[in-house]
Amino acid sequence: MPLVSSLDQALGDLLEKARQGDRLTPDEGVALFEVDLFELGQAADGRRRRLHPENLVTFIIDRYINYTNVCITDCGFCAFYRRPGHEEGYVRSKDEILKKVEALVALGGTTVLLQGGHHPRLPLDYYTDLFRSIKARFPIHLHCLTASEIDHLAKLSKRSIEETLTVLHEAGLDSLPGGGAEILVDRVRQEISPKKISADRWLEIHETTHRLGMHSTATMMMGSVETLAERIEHLTKVRALQDRTGGFKAFIHWSFTPGHPPLAPLPMPTAEDYLRTLAVARLFLDNIPHIHTGWVTEGPKIAQLGLAFGADDLGGILMEEEVISATGLRYEADVSQMVAMIRRAGRVPAQRNSRYEIVKVWGDSALSGVERAERVL
Repeated sequence: MPLVSSLDQALGDLLEKARQGDRLTPDEGVALFEVDLFELGQAADGRRRRLHPENLVTFIIDRYINYTNVCITDCGFCAFYRRPGHEEGYVRSKDEILKKVEALVALGGTTVLLQGGHHPRLPLDYYTDLFRSIKARFPIHLHCLTASEIDHLAKLSKRSIEETLTVLHEAGLDSLPGGGAEILVDRVRQEISPKKISADRWLEIHETTHRLGMHSTATMMMGSVETLAERIEHLTKVRALQDRTGGFKAFIHWSFTPGHPPLAPLPMPTAEDYLRTLAVARLFLDNIPHIHTGWVTEGPKIAQLGLAFGADDLGGILMEEEVISATGLRYEADVSQMVAMIRRAGRVPAQRNSRYEIVKVWGDSALSGVERAERVL
C-alpha cells in the first residue's frame, strides 16, 4: 500500500478541521481548492448536516421586478442595461409594478425583489412612493435595491447612506439583496465595473443596513478575472462583517456569464468550479446560516447537484428575471419543478419567506411532531 504523502495528509487534516466547523484562515481557504472535488463536497455536506439536521431544502416564491434598465455604470459584464436616451430604455410606472405584485400575491408569493439600473434622473421620491403604495395594498416583503443603487440614490438626493436607508426603510424597505458585490477586491472591480462602488463602500452599506435593523444577503459573482485568493479575500470580508453584525441571512454565488464587451470573450466558469466554490463557501463561512445553489445561472441539474456540496437553499422562483436572461442564459422553474428537484435529490422541500421562516413543508415523516409552519431555520 502506498504511503500517504505529507501533502495528502495536510489536506486531509484541513478537511477535517473544516468539517468540524473550526474557523479557517484565508490561506487554508485557498488550500481547500486543491482538495479532491468529491471529498470536498462530502465535507461541505457534512457541515451542512450539522447546521441543518432537518434535511430541508428551502425555496421562496418571489418576483424579480426590474423597474428600469437605464444605467450609467457601464459594467463590462452586463447585457441588461441601456444608456440614457437609448430606444430600448424603460422606466416602469407605479401602476405596472403594482399589477405585477398583485399577480405574485395571487400565486402565494411572499417577496418582491425590486432592482434596476443607476438611472440618473429617478429621484428618491420615486422609490419611497412606490414602496408605500406596495405596502398599503399587499402583505409583501420588500427585498429591494443593491448597495450600489443605494449609493447612487444617496448621491442623487445629497443624503448620507444612513439617511437614505432610513428613509427607504420607513417607506417599507425590509431587507437588502447582495447584488453588486461581484468580487469585493478593488483590483477586480476596477477591471469589470470601474464606475461601481468600492469593496469598502459595499461593506459599509450592508453594515449600516444591519445596524438599522434590516437584514441582507451576501453574494459573489465568480469566474471573471479574479484569482482563487481573491475569492477567499471576498469571503473573508463577508465573514468579518457577519462577525460584527450577524445581519447576513445567506450567501449566494453565481457564475460570470459573458454577455457584453470587453468581458464577453471570457469563458464561462465550469460546473466543477462552481461546485468547488460552493463547497469552499460552506466550509469557510462558518457564521452564515444558509448557502444557496443557483438554478437561475447554473441550470437545474447543477443546482440540484449543489445540494450535495453544502447548499440548503434553492433561492427563488424569480418570476420575470431579466438581468441574467439578457445574456441569453434562461432557465425557468415553478413550484412543482422546485419540489420535484429537491425530492429527487433525497431532501425535503420547504417553502420559506425572506426571513427564512418555514411557510410550508412537502411532507416527511422525520419531521413529525414539528410545527412545520412555525419552524424557523
